[in-house]
Amino acid sequence: QVQLVESGGGLVQPGGSLRLSCVASGFTLNSGGLGWFRQAPGKDREGVSCILSTTGNTAYADSVKGRFTISRDNAKNTVYLQMNSLKPEDTGVYYCARWRFFWQCDITAVNGYDKWGQGTQVTVSL
Repeated sequence: QVQLVESGGGLVQPGGSLRLSCVASGFTLNSGGLGWFRQAPGKDREGVSCILSTTGNTAYADSVKGRFTISRDNAKNTVYLQMNSLKPEDTGVYYCARWRFFWQCDITAVNGYDKWGQGTQVTVSL
């Protein structure tokens, strides 16, 4: 059974950091890729970052470039999202999702992701 489980969310002050984890089971990450998305209240889900596990190639939304870093540990079947210099506009529910193709992942191609986790809440506030 394919499953993705996110963790690491929480409440943090502006300028703070969090590291999200996404543990995959039922498939191996080293054969594909994984992406992170977020959804703020009243807004559409948006792509944040993705990584192709086979090559380590990554992609980021412009709004998080230079602040967020995606990485993977294939041995642990886990992908991480290190989030630094957090801003209130980073608040939302963060989801990880499996990229179902073998070529470079694309955070704008939501239909390219076929399995989703349940999400973890990130709140950036004083």
